[in-house]
Amino acid sequence: MVTSEFKLPDVGEGLTEAEIVEWHVVVGDVIKVNDPVCDIETAKSVVELPSPYAGVVQELLVEVGTEVQVGTPIIRIGDAPAETSAASAETSVASAETAAPEPDEAEKPLTLVGYGSKEDAVVRRNRTVSAPAAAAGTGVLAKPTARKAARDRGIDLSSVTPARADGVITTADLDSVGFDTGSFVPQEPGSTSGDRERREPIKGLRKQMGQAMVDSAFTLPHVTIWTTIDVTRTSELVAGLKANRDFAEVRVSPLLIVAKATLLAMRRTPIVNSWWDEAAQEIVFKEYVNLGIAAATPRGLQVPNVKGADRMSLVELGAAINELTATARTGKTPPADQTGGTFTITNIGPFGIDGGAPIINPGESAILSVGAIKRQPWVVGTGDDERIEPRDVCTLALSFDHRHIDGEAGSRFLADVARIVGDPSTALLF
Repeated sequence: MVTSEFKLPDVGEGLTEAEIVEWHVVVGDVIKVNDPVCDIETAKSVVELPSPYAGVVQELLVEVGTEVQVGTPIIRIGDAPAETSAASAETSVASAETAAPEPDEAEKPLTLVGYGSKEDAVVRRNRTVSAPAAAAGTGVLAKPTARKAARDRGIDLSSVTPARADGVITTADLDSVGFDTGSFVPQEPGSTSGDRERREPIKGLRKQMGQAMVDSAFTLPHVTIWTTIDVTRTSELVAGLKANRDFAEVRVSPLLIVAKATLLAMRRTPIVNSWWDEAAQEIVFKEYVNLGIAAATPRGLQVPNVKGADRMSLVELGAAINELTATARTGKTPPADQTGGTFTITNIGPFGIDGGAPIINPGESAILSVGAIKRQPWVVGTGDDERIEPRDVCTLALSFDHRHIDGEAGSRFLADVARIVGDPSTALLF
């Protein structure tokens, strides 16, 4: 029997290592070219690996949670047995007879690994629950989310009884076990207790982002300025857009208005969309805006960016932000969406935080922080009409590279953003 070893490929420029997050196959599965075999976590995202070979899975060579170097064999695949091939052929004939394509329908061409349709499911043999666990070397079958939740709660997965017929443990199964409250007992000063501590290796996306933040914080002279404004009119605009049929497929939020205000304000202060090239000793002015939206994910901070955001309508921008953030929360943002950013917005409002001094994303020169929108007493009117009313109030903060963005430019830009968000009708002036 001919066997082939699938070696960890470089799925992104310069990738040297990755962690196996989840196997999608077990020993005995019959797979085809381009069938997904596993998820790996790189320094930028979680990527699904398709198989370059067709055949039967003979052995999973790397355990879940293991970090391996590019070029390391991760799975061994052998030729499909004759009886399996014959059965597959008979199934294909039967399928063709019951669901024949239209006469003008062209045959699908063979696609390259990593591209093309994933409609076809992996064909599995009958197997017992214990077989895949032994093959994977993890001891128990569990979803990655369940493994993480178990670590957080201090639960031994071997003590959990799965509800699913295939023996895979889910987060719902952990509820019957509960939390290990002893893990959170306060320590006496000077005491040590290894069983009440938990350690996680710093690797993958978290390691890459951590190093990037250190590099940015200690190589760029950060300056942060902020302003607190009445955003009641933006709240009213958001409510109106939600009822507009043009935005029926878009999740509208104040972040969308802030993003549009940012793009408009850049027209008057384009230097915030530039970059200090230390090696070349040049300031690079960018004639395009790839707008980054910082997103918290289970695997750490990701900053995917909307390519060409400055050329989009409000509807297009809203749809792009929705898609970007939804993908980011799954941890599967492709590396291409996380590179080439020119300016970033970080929205800390959903966490109830009023404001902060964000660190500039590497390769950029400025970042805008959007705080929580809260109902507060606010002075409105002037002169004899001056009064206090409850209004929606928000704090915007801008951190920028003070080597080439001076206080006047940074202040003008932030004031323009605040002006538009405070009264969206002023956007007509930009």
